Amino acid sequence: MATTRNRKKQAPVAGARRPEVRLPPLEAYGGGLEPDGDYDGLDLAGLDLAGQSGEGARFLDCALRECGLDETRLSGARFLDSVLTGVRGVGTVLAGAQLRDVEMVDARLGGVQLHGAVLERVVVRGGKSDYLNLRSAKLRDVVFEGCVLSDLDFGGAVLERVEFVDCVLTGVDFSGARLKDVDLRGVQRLEIERGVESLAGAVISTAQLLDLAPVLAARLGVRVEE
Repeated sequence: MATTRNRKKQAPVAGARRPEVRLPPLEAYGGGLEPDGDYDGLDLAGLDLAGQSGEGARFLDCALRECGLDETRLSGARFLDSVLTGVRGVGTVLAGAQLRDVEMVDARLGGVQLHGAVLERVVVRGGKSDYLNLRSAKLRDVVFEGCVLSDLDFGGAVLERVEFVDCVLTGVDFSGARLKDVDLRGVQRLEIERGVESLAGAVISTAQLLDLAPVLAARLGVRVEE
């Protein structure tokens, strides 16, 4: 007698909602940053903002283009409905910052501190980031597209509806992270250094599973012999 197996249908991965940034006509801005400053409808182009303090500042309907952000202090800053293009910086501090409806294009960043930050409806397209600290950050509806990300720290972070498309991810730490609808299938090269046990809630490809098999086996204490 034939039997029928009831297979639970897998729910599709919920895709990230991308921002729709439509900037108004912008006013050129050639000044510096101030703590708790209010920047509204401004075009910050080619500025060297290295070492300046914009902690707690608000950027609304702004464009930051080709700006230098070496050791710029932007803790608690808010970037709303804004575009960052070609920004570069080492040691930029964005701890506790908020990025909502933001597009970041071709950024080159190193050692940026985004721990405790909140990213919602953000697209990061192109560029390269090393030693990006996103510990305890909250990411919702975030897309990383065509990026090279090395030594990426998601320790204790919460990721919901996050997509990685045509990216390279190396030295990733997911320790203690919580993931929901995180799509890693578009990652060209995926190297997880720590926290592979936190991948519940992520979707990977069959090829990625095979690549991660040694890490998973080691984490589970499984010995593999020929």
